[in-house]
Amino acid sequence: VDHQKADWVSIHERICQLLIPIRTSLPFLLSEKERQHGSEQLVKRQKYIIDLAYSTAQEFVLDGKHQEAIPAALHALRFSTDVYGSNSVRLVPAYLLLAEASTGVGRLPEASKYLSQAQWIVLRTPDCSVAVQYKLHRSLGLFCAAEGNFEQALYHLANDIYLASSTFGLKSIEASGGYFHMANVFFRQNKMDVANSLYAEV
Repeated sequence: VDHQKADWVSIHERICQLLIPIRTSLPFLLSEKERQHGSEQLVKRQKYIIDLAYSTAQEFVLDGKHQEAIPAALHALRFSTDVYGSNSVRLVPAYLLLAEASTGVGRLPEASKYLSQAQWIVLRTPDCSVAVQYKLHRSLGLFCAAEGNFEQALYHLANDIYLASSTFGLKSIEASGGYFHMANVFFRQNKMDVANSLYAEV
């Protein structure tokens, strides 16, 4: 009952009415043109739910409500899988969001599983965008920091900064997040001089 309430508060209340036409099968006696139109409408609805669920989960994470983010992120992942397939790079943002939310509630084994899935997809996608790659490294860095593995965290955050700054520029908002998280790792290691110089880059 608690997980149902969490699901309702998180996302289900917002998408409940949208699920009805998705879960209703098309009549069998439709023409090919009508079936194709029905399929196109189904995909449009599913993409809308993906965007809504993802943005809702993201809002919860940004507000520090990690537990509430998980059901919404799971819906984003489920519908992304339905629309794009289980090996699509378009699943990576949902996996990264699930990893961040799981880390936020202290479920590190779950977070590790989601990150492994995201990393596997990125490794199998030779033309994967830099935007997805730097976000993956950032998520891996934050996860390693949560585990207390600071050296590995710094490695991933350095890759995050390199990829983001080489694509978007050294002073870009994309790169500044990596500097900030790297500074936090040095701060946790009591290396205040390095942390302060990185905070200055933000």
